[in-house]
Amino acid sequence: MTPTPTSTKTLTLPRPDDWHLHLRDGDMLDVVTPETAAQFGRALIMPNLVPPVVSGAEAEAYRSRIMAAVPVGLDFTPMMTLYLTETTDADDLVAAAQSGLVTAVKLYPAGATTNSASGVRDIDKVMPVLEAMADAGVPLCVHGEVTDPQVDIFDREAVFIERVLDPVRRRIPRLRVVMEHVTTSDGIDYVRDGGPDIAATITTHHLFINRNHILAGGIRPHYYCLPVAKRETHRIALVEAATSGLPGFFLGTDSAPHLDSAKLAECGCAGIYTAPNTLACLAQMFEQHDALAKLEGFVSGHGAAFYGVPVNAGTVMLERVDTPQPVPAPRSTPEGMLTVFDPGVPIHWRVRT
Repeated sequence: MTPTPTSTKTLTLPRPDDWHLHLRDGDMLDVVTPETAAQFGRALIMPNLVPPVVSGAEAEAYRSRIMAAVPVGLDFTPMMTLYLTETTDADDLVAAAQSGLVTAVKLYPAGATTNSASGVRDIDKVMPVLEAMADAGVPLCVHGEVTDPQVDIFDREAVFIERVLDPVRRRIPRLRVVMEHVTTSDGIDYVRDGGPDIAATITTHHLFINRNHILAGGIRPHYYCLPVAKRETHRIALVEAATSGLPGFFLGTDSAPHLDSAKLAECGCAGIYTAPNTLACLAQMFEQHDALAKLEGFVSGHGAAFYGVPVNAGTVMLERVDTPQPVPAPRSTPEGMLTVFDPGVPIHWRVRT
């Protein structure tokens, strides 16, 4: 479907998908789930709870909690994932995938990001599980960073490709892989040249910020995420990939809510909450690069094709307005406030409700 300009200032798209989303649990789950469900038809739900979601039964229970938080009348499907550990039960994993409960499996290198302590330390120990996934057609979603303390944090993605991802794909070439929240030109090049069995998600915030936004002129904790934003040259490469129309690149917001008290702490949490204004920000970015016609593929088509599901039947309408839209106000939760992503530039788009 081609984006339909219903007037000079509106754009109608198939209901989009978010192929990388954190909903957390408990009170936070109840606050943030409606904001994604209001605009997105589906989302791939990350499993890094405490404790993590490692079995089919745990995925089913988590899915039930998510659905209980979806407001009545909204058509939203959480696509569940399992957290890969060195003790993952391959039979349980495959059974959960074949039943339709689980869509993908997530590889977190131990210590790479929020709640990743249970992740993989020795990739060789999970090779039998990866073989079983390849045989069953279950995609592997990777947090593509090494955690070697000798590797600079800004180089961790490129080193992960060299040390981990490429060797795994050479050993199991039939394994389907999504390199999530790609942040470097190295990652973009690897995915672009890697064939049909590898893809990458790109976040909203990495299209807008580089490392200067975090560090220049003072530390800005609300821009701190993992993988950390890189140089401006890498941000430009991400924008070019997102707006290219190439099917291997699609939206995964990595929207990751943390209370302000956790973000502003002495050792602050990594994560940016982008769910409320992602579509407006993306429309602004794609318009700026004369690529509005390619927005549909990025948010609605490419990811669905990679995961083998139909494009959503519903639609969402974006509206361009003359007056820049305010950054959404912080959200109130029972435990404290939650700040929404500020793209740092005027946004002239909004979702028409």
